Amino acid sequence: MRISAALVWVRRELRVHDHPPLCAALAAHDAVLPVFCVDERLIRGRFPSPARVWFLLESLAELRASLRERGGALAVRVGRPEEELPRLAREAGASDVYFAGDVSPFARARDAATVAALERAGVRAHVTPGVFAVDDPGEVRTRDGRPYTVFSPFHRAWRGVRRRSVLDAPEQIPAPRGVPAGDLPSLEELGLELDLADPLPPGERAARARMDGFLRDELRGYAADRDGLTGTSQLSPHLHFGCLSARELEARAARHGGAGAEAFVRQLAWRDFYGHVLRHHPRNARGAMQPRFDALEWDDAPERLAAWREGRTGYPLIDAAMRQLRTVGWMPNRARLAVGAFLAKDLHVDWRAGEAHFMRFLLCGDEAQNNGNWQWIAGTGVDPQPYFRRMYNPVAQQRRLDPEGRYVRRWVPELRDVPGERLAEPWTMSEDEQRAARCEIGRDYPLPIVDHAAERREAMARYRRVADN
Repeated sequence: MRISAALVWVRRELRVHDHPPLCAALAAHDAVLPVFCVDERLIRGRFPSPARVWFLLESLAELRASLRERGGALAVRVGRPEEELPRLAREAGASDVYFAGDVSPFARARDAATVAALERAGVRAHVTPGVFAVDDPGEVRTRDGRPYTVFSPFHRAWRGVRRRSVLDAPEQIPAPRGVPAGDLPSLEELGLELDLADPLPPGERAARARMDGFLRDELRGYAADRDGLTGTSQLSPHLHFGCLSARELEARAARHGGAGAEAFVRQLAWRDFYGHVLRHHPRNARGAMQPRFDALEWDDAPERLAAWREGRTGYPLIDAAMRQLRTVGWMPNRARLAVGAFLAKDLHVDWRAGEAHFMRFLLCGDEAQNNGNWQWIAGTGVDPQPYFRRMYNPVAQQRRLDPEGRYVRRWVPELRDVPGERLAEPWTMSEDEQRAARCEIGRDYPLPIVDHAAERREAMARYRRVADN
């Protein structure tokens, strides 16, 4: 009797719980072999990130162990999937390959090339859901069939999309016999070095532990706390790599009910929305969604950009967030908006420089989400607002988001002893206050590199010139 075998091409589904391609393959075949292709384009592509490669490798190692516990295996092949998957299918005697669809221009081009190569080899390809909360965010459309460019109507339509059931982790995963698994390379073997001092933990176990804790202890207060700097879930890296299923997270949060759950599920809708936008507007990956804003005037200011990257702008909230990013590979969404507005509208540096820096260090560096957020705050993307909106005052933002100064004091320790009433504007301290705080402004902590009020006027003038054309 001939055994029916299939491959499961793993990309951003580094888990065994709620894994649609894996479950679909198991339902149709006697033996199933998950495989990950270590593609050079993932390692050294447009947005290289040693931190994300580290998170990926650690999560893959845990996934391999989870599959082994169920009698399965994870094959690892080094090379492009359009070359490696047909070859592996021949080795395993696999007639079919299953994978979850994605939305970025790179992913869609890679997938098309791979499907074509599989077809030439006589292997069937099956695209399943698995990355987003809805099966395919690209298929959420207006009544006349057009894609959305504004979140609120998208959200209303998104809420009405029928959801698939959440899938249990398989108990057994029978693997084809005689197929070498292949070695998972180390970060060092790839010529990379982790450049985060204290990164968030990778892998499905850490993801599920964090999800359980958040839903149990923090979800109830999320509606009130999410606009601060401490009330966030920190689940975005796990969602990006698929250590956690967005669909399962949505279902479990919704079961709790209440304002906190509703507000949290709305954030998952934003994630699907930005996937929807990039799917239908692939040029956003390199340019403004509103093309007229490609004419915005940006400054070539390498010293200011370096100060922003390194967290030494003289504005404590901005510096705290940028230092947190370089330490743990993450920062709260409200902090992202504050530092994004500061770069684009106080320093007049092209938002794409900020996008690239975030993609270097964010463990959740997702092209759709990162690009969507940067274009939102720069005023070049979806949900357009008048040019005088979204020009955040970093001092006012700090007082609103971090009124007790806990966030700033943690990430900018030189300001730890600054009096609370001076913390948002430490340069206003008298000489006696600076001595008492053991923080001399201009030596221990920098003076502001720009004057916000003056730069706000300049930003408004630049945006007005584009908006009026």
